[in-house]
Amino acid sequence: MSPRSVSKKSIKKHRSFLKWAGGKFRLIDEITRLLPKKKKGCLIEPFVGAGSVFLNTDFEHYILADINPDLINLFNIIKLHSEDYIEESKKLFQHPQANSRQYYYDLRTEFNNTDNLFRKAIIFLYLNRFGFNGLCRYNSNNQFNVPFGSYQRHYFPEKELYFFAEKAQKAEFICASFEKTLELADEHTVVYCDPPYAPLIQDTNFTSYAGNEFGLEQQQHLAELARKIAIQNASTVLISNHDTPFTRSLYVGAKLRKIKVQRSISHNAKQRVKVNELIAVFNQNKR
Repeated sequence: MSPRSVSKKSIKKHRSFLKWAGGKFRLIDEITRLLPKKKKGCLIEPFVGAGSVFLNTDFEHYILADINPDLINLFNIIKLHSEDYIEESKKLFQHPQANSRQYYYDLRTEFNNTDNLFRKAIIFLYLNRFGFNGLCRYNSNNQFNVPFGSYQRHYFPEKELYFFAEKAQKAEFICASFEKTLELADEHTVVYCDPPYAPLIQDTNFTSYAGNEFGLEQQQHLAELARKIAIQNASTVLISNHDTPFTRSLYVGAKLRKIKVQRSISHNAKQRVKVNELIAVFNQNKR
């Protein structure tokens, strides 16, 4: 059976079926305002994450990448086997012990040991929705190690899964580095980059990205590639990041849009704080 039809006339913003630390749902309006008005061609996202930008734009085609093979496997499974996937993943949410530590950690162990890609994709969604605050984190042995979330209520994102499955028919999901992904950019593409953010306070030189270090050199290399692609292809490249002296130095020559964002990696709303972010726009219009 094909995915349920979705009205193209709807202007409603669409949430991802995943909870995701650093997800861009709340910033969709800001991001889409900075994208080209004509949405022809292809949008490339080297750091697709939960896919909020993909879900809330209307390009003809998408190339969506991440270096996390579990995430890309999940997206491809839903694209190709949406009905079976939704039916099977729902069973984990409906299990009598679904919201228990023991069940969560048993499934986490299975996830880390199974070679069955379909089963792995099913468990990934459960771990994402029942784990702590939408984190996707791996230890040095490349094992998923996010703790149980201890939430009272849970929601199975069925309608969000169906919407994603239909939209995914326009997308190609690839497991690749940002460098390899950006090699696919040409004059017909627009690029949106949402890399691991540079530290707000420069007392550390890297952040973790799917178990890999994403340091200051990677931040600099990404900015250089963005500038080069925009000039060579006469196209638009956007990058999101923290607003710091370091990031402003990286994005010299780009148009900078400053926005305030509330951080929510906490059970306690009082511990959430607003921080400044930047969206850098590299744009070399055709003459």
